[in-house]
Amino acid sequence: MPEKSNPENNGYQLRPQSFPEYIGQNNVVKTLKLFVDATRKRGRPREHILLFGPAGIGKTTLAYVIARELKSNIKITSGAALQKPGDLAAILTNLQPNDVFFIDEIHRLPKTVEEILYPVLEEFFLDIVVGSGPSARTVRLAVPEITIVGATTKLALLSSPLRDRFGLTLRLDYYNLSDMVRIVLRSSELLGIRITKKAAEEIAKRSRGTPRIANRILKRAQDFLHVNNLEVLDDKVLRKVFSLLEIDERGLTYLDTKYLQTLILKFQNKPVGLETISSSLSEDKRTIEEFVEPYLLQIGFLKKTPRGRVATPKAQNHISQSRQLKFFDE
Repeated sequence: MPEKSNPENNGYQLRPQSFPEYIGQNNVVKTLKLFVDATRKRGRPREHILLFGPAGIGKTTLAYVIARELKSNIKITSGAALQKPGDLAAILTNLQPNDVFFIDEIHRLPKTVEEILYPVLEEFFLDIVVGSGPSARTVRLAVPEITIVGATTKLALLSSPLRDRFGLTLRLDYYNLSDMVRIVLRSSELLGIRITKKAAEEIAKRSRGTPRIANRILKRAQDFLHVNNLEVLDDKVLRKVFSLLEIDERGLTYLDTKYLQTLILKFQNKPVGLETISSSLSEDKRTIEEFVEPYLLQIGFLKKTPRGRVATPKAQNHISQSRQLKFFDE
């Protein structure tokens, strides 16, 4: 079900509430500030926003920030939740002028729903077909002038007609290390965790440039501190937390390391097809393609060749030097 809330009370403790609080993505933030200032000056929205990029890097957070900066309410749904045109019509007709309507994973909109969104994006009108057969007719309903914010991790899956109707298309990228350290320190303060600078840097290094992962690690570290009656999160405590979470110094998880060890140890690093890897790991192919391989490719640990997947020398060196997670008997 879609969620309606005021950005003043959205309940997400760690989410930045305004542009000054938002760390990183500098060019995106500058563009959105200009958009918000122009909308305020006009007194009405004119463009809609499409945000794309990897999961966990702040697309939903930016939608909340936009709503707060516009002093508007936000209504949230996802592409998968809007299965029929009537689902979209029910939401749109209950919005107020200047509201922000956020559609997460917008690439999952069914074609029938996507098509009735076109006139909303262009003219703030909703065309509803009433009846069927020869007696069917189209009724045009006015929609309040709102700002639609779409978010996707897969821009290529959006059709050109939908993509082209957004006035602003902005890419969010992975965060650099210095920004990640600032995010970890900010989240630690909000969670009431006393943390050393070195520990913050270690969390930042293992978070894959993704705030969501950093915050997840911090929350588990907070649990560890509470259970063990500890007051400070330092690198010594953090090593125990990482051991429990099975995250190594490059941010590789149990499954990532198991994947690399499968290539290197089981198949002597000869090219291996996805089907074979999937069977060997007892993991779904989609899980491997979407959650394991992207990060390994990003850090240069994996090559995709016409004959199959191969671990790079960099990956082989890492596995040989860092064997704290062992999944195969040698």
